[in-house]
Amino acid sequence: MRRLVLFATLAVLGAGLAACGFTPLYADRPGVVTKLANIQVIRPEGRTGFLIGEHLDDYLTKDRNAAPAYKMYVQLSETRYPRGVRIDNVATRYEYVLQADYKLVSLPSTDVAKTGRVHVEITYDSADQPYASVAAQEDAQDRAAEEAARRIQLELAAWLATGKPEVKKVKVSPNGPAVALPPKDPYVAPPTPTALPSPVAGA
Repeated sequence: MRRLVLFATLAVLGAGLAACGFTPLYADRPGVVTKLANIQVIRPEGRTGFLIGEHLDDYLTKDRNAAPAYKMYVQLSETRYPRGVRIDNVATRYEYVLQADYKLVSLPSTDVAKTGRVHVEITYDSADQPYASVAAQEDAQDRAAEEAARRIQLELAAWLATGKPEVKKVKVSPNGPAVALPPKDPYVAPPTPTALPSPVAGA
């Protein structure tokens, strides 16, 4: 379903922009959608890793019946910062920061085709009830994972649409060890981040 929406959106944008004298990024690039669908996402461990894997498969409109042309490895970094601290030193809001580094490997050569990084910040209210607080945190994780997947999809689509993928001759093992990634974002984290809480007992 999302693939049909993507095709329709690109068609509408292409027609509208062409009428204005602009050449859309995806104009005459019908293969972009197919190439995105042929990316196999290797999900990171953990809840957020599962979520971003699900959202990436959705946004890339994964074709489960075709052999993958690329493998994508994703590494996540999660941090939570208290905001709006009350007089009793209890935070009423939190800022959840998710950073996703991705590495696209061409198949079957296993050469690194592209690397990138996306950075997402989500704020959410912290409830006094433990279960409500955990639910709010999990909702923030889901929203951040979806936004990170959306940004990765846009970056990959723009890269594929140029028609000039620059494959880096760097071999990787089947487990996908880390490779050199772009410099970190110029984001300066606030001091004293708090660790993500453990799940509530019995939940």
